[in-house]
Amino acid sequence: METNTSKPAKPDQFLQGYTILVAEDEEFNYRYLQKLLSMRGCQTIWAKNGIEIFETINNNIDFDLVLMDIKMPKMDGYEASTKLKQILPDLPIIAQTAFALYGDSEKAFEAGCDDYIAKPIMLNDLMAKLKFHLKLN
Repeated sequence: METNTSKPAKPDQFLQGYTILVAEDEEFNYRYLQKLLSMRGCQTIWAKNGIEIFETINNNIDFDLVLMDIKMPKMDGYEASTKLKQILPDLPIIAQTAFALYGDSEKAFEAGCDDYIAKPIMLNDLMAKLKFHLKLN
């Protein structure tokens, strides 16, 4: 019987130096994304609702991309994306939703989102979208 005593490979740190704003009202979902991103060297900022996104901007906190939950309290992801694109038109926004219904992706694009991902978020799909929108390919 052969055993493998080597440690598992550490994930590629290709997101080192990047900061991603995660707009997500569910703590579990945020923690999941935080773990995936931090393992790849990325810093995350948590906005629990659409209003907190703009508080982050007002506090002069810079970020490179937004993962935008569509169903949030106080201000949903569609409205937040529209307003955010008026302020920061070149900032990539990836809409995320657990309620993937026909037409949701079109609504997200109309609101200014650059991409769309359905929950549960699959690691390979997320990493491919991040590489594309952060121009890492």
